[in-house]
Amino acid sequence: MADEKNRTGQARHSAPQSGMQLLRMSDRTFERFSEFIKTELGIKMPASKKTLLEARLQKRLRDLCMNNHDEYCDYLFSASGMEEELANLVDVVTTNTTDFFREPKHFELLARTILPEISARGPSPGRVNIWSAGCSSGEEPYTLSMVLSEHSRLNPGFSFSILGTDISTQVLRMAVRAVYPEAKIGPIPIECRKRYLLRSKDHTRKVVRIAKEARSHVRFRRLNFMEPFTFDGQLDIIFCRNVVIYFDRKTQETLFSRFCRKLIPGGYLFIGHSESLAGMDLPLELVAPTVYRRI
Repeated sequence: MADEKNRTGQARHSAPQSGMQLLRMSDRTFERFSEFIKTELGIKMPASKKTLLEARLQKRLRDLCMNNHDEYCDYLFSASGMEEELANLVDVVTTNTTDFFREPKHFELLARTILPEISARGPSPGRVNIWSAGCSSGEEPYTLSMVLSEHSRLNPGFSFSILGTDISTQVLRMAVRAVYPEAKIGPIPIECRKRYLLRSKDHTRKVVRIAKEARSHVRFRRLNFMEPFTFDGQLDIIFCRNVVIYFDRKTQETLFSRFCRKLIPGGYLFIGHSESLAGMDLPLELVAPTVYRRI
C-alpha cells in the first residue's frame, strides 16, 4: 500500500531538488501542522518541536518527490491526501519505544498480587480482560500474555483476553507479525523464552517469533485516543504507559476519565513512571507506584 502511495505521489509532483538537504518549514506551515496534530491526535507540538518535525518529514518529502513542506501540507489537507497520507503522518509524529518486560515491577505486582487476588474471587472468576493502550509493536501485550499464561498454567479455569491498540498502522503490522530480533529478548525470563518463543529454522536469521500459545490470547486494532472507544465490555486491567506524556494536562485528565469508565470497580490502571495523576479528579486509589485501583 505504501508503494502505491509513493507512486501516486511521484506521478503527481515534480522531482525534488538535487542533493536534498534538511528543508526548513515556515512558521505558518508549522502552525497548520501543529494545530492539526493536536486536534486530531491529541499530541502536543510546541514551537520547540519544529526542527524535529522538519527532520521526521524529510523522508516523506523525498518519497513523494516534493520540494518543500508547503507542497506536502497542501497535499495532506486535500481530500486525497487525507485518505492516502494521514497514516504516514501518524507514523512520522508518534514515538514508538518499547521492550519486553519494560518496567518489570509492574509485571511482578501483576503476577504476585493482582492475579492471585482475581483468582481468589471464586473457582471460575470468568475471563480477565486486559487492554494494552498504545501497544506499539506488541512487546507489552505479548509480555502480558506470557505472564497471564504462566498464571493460567497453575490455576485451571483461569482465562484471559488481551486487546492491543495503537494509532500507528505501521507498528500494528509489526505486532501482528510477532517477529522480533533476538537482541530484544534479554529481559524475558528463561522459562518464558522456552515456552513462548520460537527460533527461526534458518540459524543465520537472528529473530524469534512469539509462539501461538501466547499469540492466541492477543488481538490488535487501530485506535486514536481522540475518538470514541468503540469496543464493548468492561476491563479488569488497563496498561497505558508512557503514552499520555505527549498530551497536554487537560487531554490527559479527559483520557484517564474515559479509561476509568471502561474499568470494572476494583480494576487496575498501570501508567508510566514519567506520568502522574496528581491533582486529577479520578475514581482511583494508589496501590503501588504508578499503579491504581478503580474505586
